[in-house]
Amino acid sequence: MKVYLGTGRRKTSVAQVRLVPGNGKIAINKREVNDYFPVDVQRVNAFKPMEITSQAGAFDISITVRGGGPSGQMGAIQLGLSRALLQFNEELRTTLRPAGMLTRDPRMVERKKYGLKKARKRFQFSKR
Repeated sequence: MKVYLGTGRRKTSVAQVRLVPGNGKIAINKREVNDYFPVDVQRVNAFKPMEITSQAGAFDISITVRGGGPSGQMGAIQLGLSRALLQFNEELRTTLRPAGMLTRDPRMVERKKYGLKKARKRFQFSKR
């Protein structure tokens, strides 16, 4: 039995995805998918690579995800799934690449600068 691995990152989240040929069981941090992502949109976006490549239900998916919030974790899972699917079949690249599933989103939170309230927000200026 072959195991396909993929690592995805987004913001400060890291997802490690394991695909094992099976009947479509999905576990995120040893929890049910509907329990982990109660919002339907997050579930749909996280598993979009499976829908695009029509591999939904072909694998048992085990995901470990750390850091960040729901949005970042969703993006990390999406990238990890895409990379694991490429290990399974390199020809899926032609469907995943145009859909933007293989691109690591480089946007990160900008650091806070000294003398400012936040990264760019300043204290109120007083002329007198």
